[in-house]
Amino acid sequence: MQPAVSLQGLRKSFGDFVAVHDVTLEVAPGSVFGLLGPNGAGKTTTIRMLMDILGPDAGEVHLFGHPRTREDLDRIGYLPEERGLYRKMTVTDQLVFLGELHGLKKRESLPRIESWLEKVGLADRAKAKLEELSKGMQQKIQLVGTLLHEPELVILDEPFSGLDPINQVLFKDVLDEYRAAGRTILFSTHVMEQAEKLCDHIALIAHGRVALAGPLAQLKRQFGGDSFLVKAAAPLDDLSGIDGIAEAHVETDTARVLLAPEAEGHDVLKRLVERYPIREFSSDEPTLEEIFVKAVADAA
Repeated sequence: MQPAVSLQGLRKSFGDFVAVHDVTLEVAPGSVFGLLGPNGAGKTTTIRMLMDILGPDAGEVHLFGHPRTREDLDRIGYLPEERGLYRKMTVTDQLVFLGELHGLKKRESLPRIESWLEKVGLADRAKAKLEELSKGMQQKIQLVGTLLHEPELVILDEPFSGLDPINQVLFKDVLDEYRAAGRTILFSTHVMEQAEKLCDHIALIAHGRVALAGPLAQLKRQFGGDSFLVKAAAPLDDLSGIDGIAEAHVETDTARVLLAPEAEGHDVLKRLVERYPIREFSSDEPTLEEIFVKAVADAA
């Protein structure tokens, strides 16, 4: 199956500053893909090149299995980092306008608008001017405008930035619905907690380069290595003397252990059970934030 997005060797400079250097990545159809990195890493520049807002100095953008065309952009729902609405417009008029930008006729968009406003709790504000809405309400309207034309690919640049907790839950629920429907979602963020909850694939950009990329579960195993969490029903001693354990950090009845390169987890567990009342022996995978910090440090 062809990737929904394929970026090959993208490069972009602003004067002497190289913002994006040889970024290559693929987004599988139906996946939730996180483009991660600290502020200033090149995430937004990469997305703008994907969307043909900026032209790359080098490299290629393919969408839906072929070189990007203008028609492909109508199959995308894009929420930019710098968001803007026509404040004097009513909610309905703004959404009709956004639908028209993607070829949606007014008679098609009005039923969808009504349904969406009901879903986000703004059915009673359909005729209100946008300047009369709170920031949180305007954020909901921006999300509706992004999804109104039922795009195959959703691209969100820092979607959780500035959201209050209620809207964070709303955005996550909507993205979960799109994931369940088999749509493709690509979003950038520097908030690792949200990415860890939503993504199945990630690419981490640091200093304009892809520092690592792949399925999140695979990367966790890769960075976790042979680290295990041990919990017992009684206090633990220094476990580093047990054959197969290279390092051990013990806190009363809990320990994090690193196995020796040749050791097997089931063999180590057998030895532990012979000495302690073990309640848990599980792979101690790192959090996405821990992976993020290490990858950024390694790329420096």
